[in-house]
Formats: sequence, C-alpha cells, structure tokens
Amino acid sequence: MADFTDTTETRKADHIKIVLEENVRAKGVTTGFERFFLDHCALPDLNLDEVDLGLTLWQKKLQAPLLISSMTGGTKAAWTINKHLAEVAQSLGVAMGIGSQRAAIEDPSLVSTYQVRSVAPNILLFANLGAIQLNYGYGLEEAQRAVDMIEADALILHLNPLQEAVQPGGDRLWSGLEQKIETLVGKLSVPVIIKEVGNGISASVAKRLKNCGVAAIDVAGAGGTSWSEVEAYRQNDHRYQLIAHNFASWGIPTAVCLKEVLQAVPDLPIFASGGIRNGLDAAKAIAIGATLVGSAAPILEAATVNLDVAQEQFSNLIDTLKIAAFCSNAANLEQLRQVPLRDRVTGEIIETV
Repeated sequence: MADFTDTTETRKADHIKIVLEENVRAKGVTTGFERFFLDHCALPDLNLDEVDLGLTLWQKKLQAPLLISSMTGGTKAAWTINKHLAEVAQSLGVAMGIGSQRAAIEDPSLVSTYQVRSVAPNILLFANLGAIQLNYGYGLEEAQRAVDMIEADALILHLNPLQEAVQPGGDRLWSGLEQKIETLVGKLSVPVIIKEVGNGISASVAKRLKNCGVAAIDVAGAGGTSWSEVEAYRQNDHRYQLIAHNFASWGIPTAVCLKEVLQAVPDLPIFASGGIRNGLDAAKAIAIGATLVGSAAPILEAATVNLDVAQEQFSNLIDTLKIAAFCSNAANLEQLRQVPLRDRVTGEIIETV
C-alpha cells in the first residue's frame, strides 16, 4: 500500500466530493426491492388525504417513517449541507442522522459542523460514531460527548469492516468489538442503534447485536452507495484500487437482509436503508416490516444546492409513499404492513413479519 496519510477532516471532505462526482453505486447487485410488488387496490375504501404515515419512536412524533440517513460533518463545507438536511427534517417531521463525529472528537473546532438543533429543535436526531473506534481507545466518554455535542436522542454506531479493509490506513483490529459494544450499550444515557454502511447486516449478526442490548438495527444493505467504490477513488496505489473495485458487488441486498433480520429479531425496531431512492421502495420496506426507512445519497446533491431543492426531493418521497399506501388501501403504517407483497415473476405472496 502506498504511504497514504490524511486527517479525519480531509477524509470526510474527500467522501463528499467523491459521492457527488463519481459513479460509486454498487455494481452487480441491487437492493432486491424490484423483485416485489404491492397488491394494487382498484377500489380503496378511504380518501387520499386520510392516509396518516405518522408514528412515535423514543418519545418523538414523526410525520412519516423516514430517516435522512447519516451523511456528513467534520468539514466546514458540511455545515451548510447538514443545516439544509436538518431544516428539511424539521419541516417534514422526519428523523435525521449526522455523519461520523470522530472528526469533532479529535478537533473541537469542527463541532459546529454537526450542530443542527438550532434549526431543528423537534426532530428525532441521531449522533454517530464508528463502532470500530471502541477498539482504538474510544469508550463511554467519547460516545457521551458525541451525544451531548448535538443534543441527540440516540447514538448510531456504524459497522464498516469492508470500508476499513480497503481504506488507506483503515482500521483492521476488529476482534473483541462485540463485548465493547455491549458494555457501551449498558452505560450510555440514550438508546444505541447499530447500522452497516451499505453491505448489510445478516440475521446471525442481528441476533448477536440483540444480545448486546442494542435498541434498534439499521440493516443498510447493498444496492446503493458502495463505500468500497468510494475508497477506490481515494487510493493512490493502483493495486489496492483494483482490490477495492472488486467489492463493488459485495453485500446482502437491502430487501433480503431486512426480511431476514426482521424474522431473526422481530421484537426490535429495524430500519431499512441502502439504495432507497423513492417512495415505492420505502412502501415495500414498510410492508416487509421496517420501522423507519432511510435515504442518503439521493438527497445529498440537493442539499448542496439549496433548502428548497432538498425539501422538494424529500417531499416527493413522502408523497409517493403516501400514494402507494392509498393505492394499497392502507390508511396508516399498521395497515400498510398487512398489504400482501408479491413476487414479481411468480405472483406468489412473500412471507413477511
């Protein structure tokens, strides 16, 4: 590997630039949602305006089961993006996660790039740290600092072994991490959510995480942004760049791991993210059993433009989800979860939770 040195701040800036400018979608793998369709109801027994997508999670009322997934922070430019995203979340009544706060833990001058409570006082807001940092000296103090820094309602610990394996200078010491997660979960003042970053969480890993006491799991499956592809563009060693590109199709499709994780740990809130780009996929995820549906990359570019563009894009997702519920004769989320989901080829009903 080439001698590659950088800071957490410059790495975050690289990530934003690459996601916006390069083709870093997963290749050779899809989310799996295209395999399914919801039963269409030609005679719905409700009015469109009566459809209510609201829910309450951790004492916060949401107008729709949607999450602006963790994207950025840690650079001066990221403040504008996070501010726009937070204003969208506040206006539309959806949840939001911010990008990894490691940069601000290392450099307090970057704290402001994550702080969005001033523009989004009522949203369900998630702090974020890489779980792997627990193997590199982080613990309760750093996790609580991340939560307090942004007045978060919960903490996301993200799992990204593939990204770290192909990242210049990536963290490779993963042994023993599970016990450290369990210890932190038992001590932190807010719920802990575990998420992948785009390669999916399996049923067996979900069971281990439940035993650690986590409050929710975001499966973050394959089919959206590939972080091995992102890291390939950051490599200055051609051999390792090729290695990173080899993993463009790696991971469990989002629909597959969502279904399997829900069956493995049916009593935990499960979030679906990874390649969710429209309200139809969101509706399918809800029908499978997801509590929240997260979307990131599709709104990132809009958030770099202005607030109105970002809000229009996420409003379109919500309206599409609402119409999908209406055309399935579902007046609310509970009814949407009862709508038959069918295999697009055979027409057979897919078993869901």
